[in-house]
Amino acid sequence: MKRFLLLCLVLTQLPACSIQPWVQPYERANLADPIMSFGRNPVSEAYHKHVFEAREGARGGEGSQGGGCGCN
Repeated sequence: MKRFLLLCLVLTQLPACSIQPWVQPYERANLADPIMSFGRNPVSEAYHKHVFEAREGARGGEGSQGGGCGCN
């Protein structure tokens, strides 16, 4: 019985190894567009996040964007 259950478990999990990603690499640019954010006005939200980070003294704690050069 244990072998049968183990075989069933393996057979149900085996198709998960062959799943293709839902978002293709050439479609990711569309998802990174600011229009895809949850808020109504992404530019205004970015400004409010900047002000919040400056007040809190925790720059970058909200996941702000940057180029990696330290020039945020």
